[in-house]
Amino acid sequence: MEKGQLPIFAELTLADTEDYTSKAARQFSGTSNPRHLRVISSSLISPRKREDIDRIAGASNGPELIAELRRRGLEFPCARVPGYDRDGLPVRFGVYHLTDTDRRKLATWQRLNNTNNAKAPSTNGNEGVI
Repeated sequence: MEKGQLPIFAELTLADTEDYTSKAARQFSGTSNPRHLRVISSSLISPRKREDIDRIAGASNGPELIAELRRRGLEFPCARVPGYDRDGLPVRFGVYHLTDTDRRKLATWQRLNNTNNAKAPSTNGNEGVI
């Protein structure tokens, strides 16, 4: 520990500065969270502004929700798009979009999820009835 350094900070080093949340995993680990599913579903249709993510998810912290999806393996980048706010001032809106890789990961996850959740054959006595 250096002179004048607080004990709690003595263990921290510059080697601990890597941002692990920005690195996408090889696969999407999946989710059953309804907020995640609503955001994924709408983002497959088109890119979404941060405010749209809040509204669609039904939560007020869209960036954290996106961070959760990133930790589960999606890239889900945010493009900064120039525009104007309600006062006419120039701003850069955050617009989240799924990459082609994200779309492939989601398709794979959905296919595996549907396969794993396939229902067993019905035994209600109506087999063969059309």
